[in-house]
Amino acid sequence: MNILIENNDTHEFLTSTGTWTQNPLEGKLFPATVTAFRAARKEAIGKFNIVFHIPQTNQFVNLNHGRGAGVPGAVDELSQKEN
Repeated sequence: MNILIENNDTHEFLTSTGTWTQNPLEGKLFPATVTAFRAARKEAIGKFNIVFHIPQTNQFVNLNHGRGAGVPGAVDELSQKEN
């Protein structure tokens, strides 16, 4: 199965090296949605989607969604802008 983690904000996919790509064929494949969900929760991203990618037709099926660990420093930047 082609289960991927998609960054909801950038629509990029997590690769096996921990970087992000716009090409779903370069995304890290997960064996199950629960495995992908657990991994995504640890990533320094905001909202994410767990998607099933069908390469033959380049279609995506949204299987689940959630929030990652957040972008490091994002809260600090927001606090500074408010002051």
